[in-house]
Amino acid sequence: MSCGDEQQSRALTKPTFSDVHASALVESVFGLKVSKVQPLPSYDDQNFHVYISRTKDTSAPDGPTEYVLKISNTESSKTPDLIEVQSHSILFLRAAGFPTASMCRTKGDNITSLVSVDSGSEIKSYVVRLMTYLPGRRIAEVSVSPRLLYDVGRLAARLDKTLETFHHPKVSSLRRENFIWNLKNVPLLEKYLDALDRNRNREIIQQVIRLFKDEVMTKLNHFRECINHGDLNDHNILIEPSKSATGDAGYQVSGILDFDDMSYGYYVFEVAITIMYMMIESESPIQVGGHVLAGFESLIPLTAVERGAVFLLVCSRFCQSLVMAAHACQLQPENKDYLMVTAKTGWKHLELMLDMGQKAVEEIWFETARSYGSEVSL
Repeated sequence: MSCGDEQQSRALTKPTFSDVHASALVESVFGLKVSKVQPLPSYDDQNFHVYISRTKDTSAPDGPTEYVLKISNTESSKTPDLIEVQSHSILFLRAAGFPTASMCRTKGDNITSLVSVDSGSEIKSYVVRLMTYLPGRRIAEVSVSPRLLYDVGRLAARLDKTLETFHHPKVSSLRRENFIWNLKNVPLLEKYLDALDRNRNREIIQQVIRLFKDEVMTKLNHFRECINHGDLNDHNILIEPSKSATGDAGYQVSGILDFDDMSYGYYVFEVAITIMYMMIESESPIQVGGHVLAGFESLIPLTAVERGAVFLLVCSRFCQSLVMAAHACQLQPENKDYLMVTAKTGWKHLELMLDMGQKAVEEIWFETARSYGSEVSL
């Protein structure tokens, strides 16, 4: 199966469980009594917010009462080892102090379960997981301060640095060679350009792909490898109100969601992806990068070669998000509102970056990062 065929297959095999079936799944696989389920937005999997009834007959009456049921699409479910590794990484990070979900074990004492469903014409299999529900507001819902951007950059670095010590017998499954969301695979976007009209937007994507091939791919062997979360977007980071030592009101990160895009990549990929997504809702998008970069480099200073690639990597992530959203909308038109969140501002931000040029944008980013002074070496 070609990469293009695989992506189309994934979009076409998004699960379609009803609320009733989702409730029955929780009870049969995890042994919990459900009081209510609500669908949650998703890309190509299916998620439900699950409320559990606590009765005196429940084995864990003091446990959590809210969970997220995640049903992986049929294509992803063909790689259960990958899903298992991702799930164990969530538990590993939680044990290390990160605000990630905990996993509910099945009645067979596993953290995942492969469920087969007779659709009438064929038997379809889905990997299902039940995770604790993390409360909080998505960072996309608030006006993000420079301090919070710095903290998010530092969080991205902490994740990658902590995952250096993550071990699992099947960790090699994270080497996802043709995974469309890994930044090194930007040239694969050429397979999806037909999702775009033949206009200025398409020309911009083609321009970035050419630059990526010439200026990034030739430098990949100079980047430092690590495991990336790969999707620290403005809907996958939860926040809660906090007060600083001076009493000023602000926000702090309270939850990290969605590890489905985890793969082996590079430190510089993580910071570029984070910068791009923090730009989406910002009123001053070009200013964002310096604050995120300062936070990231307070733990993991980038090399000169890595720093020189950040601009194009941010542009490239915009391209991945915009092209694949357009492609997914062709296959899931009913999910357009969710799929096109990035496109609302993404095209404008990408064009602005290219119009300003790498040198001008880097001057803003690097000067902002330098302004943090001694904090960068903490």
